[in-house]
Formats: sequence, C-alpha cells, structure tokens
Amino acid sequence: MPDASATPPPPPQPPPREPIDPSKRTVGELFLDVSEKTTIIVREEIELAKTEVTEKLTKLARGSAVGIAAGTFAFLALILILVGIAFLISDLFFDSLWPGFLIEAAFILIVAAIAGLVAYRTVQANSALAPVEAIEDAKQTRAVLEGTPEPEAPAPERIEA
Repeated sequence: MPDASATPPPPPQPPPREPIDPSKRTVGELFLDVSEKTTIIVREEIELAKTEVTEKLTKLARGSAVGIAAGTFAFLALILILVGIAFLISDLFFDSLWPGFLIEAAFILIVAAIAGLVAYRTVQANSALAPVEAIEDAKQTRAVLEGTPEPEAPAPERIEA
C-alpha cells in the first residue's frame, strides 16, 4: 500500500518542442507557448510559497522546542529560589512563614502581568507567516505579464533565526 504522507508526483510537463523561427510561427502557436510558460511560472510560484512557509514553520518549531526546554529548567530553579526567598523574608521580618510567602506571591503576580503584556505585544507584532518573497516575486511576474512597470518598493525586513 503506498505511503499516504508521500507528496504526489509533479504533473507531467509537455514535451519540449523544437524552436521555430518566431516570424514563421502562427498566432495559435505563440498563444500556446505563452500559455504553457505561464502555467509553469504559476506552478513554480506556488511551490516557492509552499517551500517558504514550510521553512519558516520549521524554524519556528525548533526555536519553540528549545525555548520550552529552557523554560522548564528555569522554572524548576525559580521554584527553589522563591521558596528560599520566602523563608528569608519570614526569618528577617516576621515571626511566622505566611507573610513572606504572601509578599513574594504579590511580587510574582506583578512580574507575570508585565511579562504577559510584553509577550502579547510581541506575538501581535510578529504573527505574520505570509510568504513575503513568493508574494513579491508573483507581483513582479504579474507586472511583467501585464506589461506595466512595477514601482520599486522597499524590501521588507527579514527576521533570521
């Protein structure tokens, strides 16, 4: 039984034709040639977009996995440090344990609120996974096919991981 996760083979390409002198070609042949080349260009643009998005998602997944591992170990160490600080506060300033833990819990909640706000803003600012290069290339192809010059736009910023 064939593997369901395997990618399907690319569609068959038409056999290459011998070049004919452009002045001897009919309008139908010219139209057919343009149509074939346009189809190839569109397929390649789609493949470029797929590749670009896959590459970005792979880098994002790797970074996330390493971040989760680091966060887990840091969290475990933080628990031990916080318990020690709570005991220290209680020993230095109070006769019982609960005030040290309460003061520390309030501080942790304030830090968590600030970190959550920073994380929310960061995710909102960087959440676009659009295949920027493929879109720009498609715009240039469209402009060439339509025969209109495309105004030169500044290149978007790329974030390399």
